[in-house]
Amino acid sequence: MPAEKFMSFGRLRIVAMLALCIFVAAGCSLLPDVAKDETSGWSAERLYKTAHESMTDGNYTRSAKLFETLEGRFPYGRYAQQAILEGAYSNYRLGETAAAVSGAERFVRTYPNHPNVDYALYLKGLAYFREDQGLMGYVYELDLSERDPKAMRDSFAAFKELVARFPDSKYAADSLDRIKYLANALAMHEVHVARYYYNRGAYVASADRASSSLLTFPQHPANEDALDILVKSYDKLGLTQLRDDSKRVLEKTYPNSKYLVAAVAKPWWKIW
Repeated sequence: MPAEKFMSFGRLRIVAMLALCIFVAAGCSLLPDVAKDETSGWSAERLYKTAHESMTDGNYTRSAKLFETLEGRFPYGRYAQQAILEGAYSNYRLGETAAAVSGAERFVRTYPNHPNVDYALYLKGLAYFREDQGLMGYVYELDLSERDPKAMRDSFAAFKELVARFPDSKYAADSLDRIKYLANALAMHEVHVARYYYNRGAYVASADRASSSLLTFPQHPANEDALDILVKSYDKLGLTQLRDDSKRVLEKTYPNSKYLVAAVAKPWWKIW
């Protein structure tokens, strides 16, 4: 290729590249700035109002983000207080347990004397509570081996603190119902673990877990099962005195227990 033609071709390439850059730059200027924050320059009042409306409309993803922005930009004042609480609620509705609990705990820690502390504790309990099981679900129908005992204990503790500190709170009655439900669930979890150990021949462990359930959750339906496991575990361990004592408690507390009925042998002549 002659030198003149080569230089001419090179200049054409440069001109074409410059034209392309100008076109791209012009095109980009026509596109919206996706990185721009729409809330830039908004007041605390406008941020709160928009976030609250989003929450009311059920747009919890947007409301949670806006409340987070509000709390970050305006960390003091009444809007900040509401942002923590309503942000926690938005995260709770989104199923973001960690964020909901963190917000509720931060509110209690930052505003310990605020009149809505009872609600913050209630919200913390709800965040841990397994809503999908239903408040009054029949606990014996649940496979408690698949449930998280730590979450149940944390929920139980939050509701218990609410009732102890604010017995007249409008959330106290519902919290008491949930406490009863969780106590039954936790007791049944202990019984489930105790029976697991018993079925595998770990009789010391099964007796310990059954005893723990009886001591920690007295007067709960799971006690009947716990006593049965205790009787059988002591029997396997050769602890006859403890076995007989546990059986007497079972007989006195649950005289019609299925475990006692099954243990009574019928005479050979009695067919009904």
